[in-house]
Amino acid sequence: MKRLNLFLGAAALAAICLAASPAANAQENGNRDENGKIVRGPYETNRFGDNWFIGVAGGINVFWNEGYDNLRISPSLDANFGKWFTPSVGMRAGYQGLYAQVWSPIATTLGPTLDTEKNMYLEKFGYMYIHGDFLWNISNAFSGYKETRFWDFVPYLHAGYFRTYAMDEGTFASNQLAAGVGLLHNLRLANRLDLIIDMRATAVDGIVHGADGLAILPSVTMGLAVDLGWPNFVRSSTIIAAVEAASLDQIAAMEAAAVALEMANIALQEENADLEKANSKLSKEVTKLKNAQPAFNAEKFFGEMGPATVYFEIGKTVLNDKEMQHFDFIAKNIVEQVSEQTKIYITVLGTADSNTGTKQRNQYLSKARGEYIYNLLTTKYGIAPDRLVVQSKVLSDKAHPDLERAVTITF
Repeated sequence: MKRLNLFLGAAALAAICLAASPAANAQENGNRDENGKIVRGPYETNRFGDNWFIGVAGGINVFWNEGYDNLRISPSLDANFGKWFTPSVGMRAGYQGLYAQVWSPIATTLGPTLDTEKNMYLEKFGYMYIHGDFLWNISNAFSGYKETRFWDFVPYLHAGYFRTYAMDEGTFASNQLAAGVGLLHNLRLANRLDLIIDMRATAVDGIVHGADGLAILPSVTMGLAVDLGWPNFVRSSTIIAAVEAASLDQIAAMEAAAVALEMANIALQEENADLEKANSKLSKEVTKLKNAQPAFNAEKFFGEMGPATVYFEIGKTVLNDKEMQHFDFIAKNIVEQVSEQTKIYITVLGTADSNTGTKQRNQYLSKARGEYIYNLLTTKYGIAPDRLVVQSKVLSDKAHPDLERAVTITF
C-alpha cells in the first residue's frame, strides 16, 4: 500500500505542476493580437490527411485492488495513432500492454506452482488494453492556438477492451471492458517531433489479475510522437487580414467588373424578352396562315370544269352501285363546293335515247332520271331546291345510245 500511495502522490504532484502549463503558455508570444488579447479561432477546416500523429512510449503500469496488498507493478508499452480535428479537439486509438509478475506467499490462479528456492509462488501474466481516446487540449482552448508552444496540457477520456492471460502455465484468461481518464503532456522538441508524458488511470473488473472487486490501474509512460501531414492550423482571421491587405485598385476593378457584368446581364434579359415577344407574334401569324382558307376563284373553277355526267342502264331510272359511287364523288367534291362558294344555279338534265322504246317511254325515263338526281341533291346532300333547275330531253340518231341514257349536271 505504501508503494501505491507513493506512486499516486508522485502522479498528483506531476499533474499539479503540469496543470500550471496553460497559464504559462498564455504568456508566450504568437497567440495574441496587437492589444495583447488572446486570439482564439475560428480556424480553417483541416484536410483529411492533415494533423495526424503517431506516438510510442514506455513506462510502468500498476495492478491494484482495494484490500489487496500485493501490487503488480509491470512494464508498459504504449502505441497510439490519432488526429487533431481542431486545435483543441482530437481523437486517437491506442494499444497498452506487456506483462506483469509478482511473488505471492499463497497459491493463486495466476501462480499455482511453488518455487522451492524462494518458498513463494510466482504470478506472471500478459495483458493488453485496446482503447479509444477523446482528447481536449486545454492549452489551446484557454490560451489560444500557438504552433510553437513548448508545452501542451491535454486531459482525455478513454474506453476500450482489456485482456489478461497466463504466460507460463495455466489456462487463465479474462476479457473485460475498461474505461478511465488520463493526462497527456506534449513537449515540443522540433517542428514535427514531441516528447510525450502520458498519465492514465483505468478502471476494470479486478478479475483481470485474479482479484475481487474494482481494480484501478494507474500508469505513466514517456516517449515520442511524430506529426504527420500538415501539422498546423490556419486561423481564419489570417485569411481575412490577407484580403484586407489587398490592393484597393484590385478591389475597385473587381467591383467595376461585377457592375459591368450585371449591366450586361440586364441587357441580355431585355433582349431575350424582346425576342420572346417577336417569337410569340410569329407563332400567331403562322397559326393564322395555317388555319386560313384559300381564296376561291369561281370564274377559274368553272372555266376549267366541264359538265358532270352519270349514266343509267337501259330502262332504269336509278343508278347502279358503280354509278352511285361516281355520283357521290361529284356531289361531294363539285356540287357541294359550288353550293357553298357560289350563287349560280345548277341545271340537271335527264336524257334518254330514241333508239329503244316508245316516244312516251323515253320522255318518261328522261324526266324520271332528272327528278331522281334532283331528289338526291336536295335530300341527301342538302342543296337548296330553289337553286336547281330540272330539265329532260330525248336524244335521237346517236351513234352511242349508251352514252345518252344519262343525267348531265351543268353550272
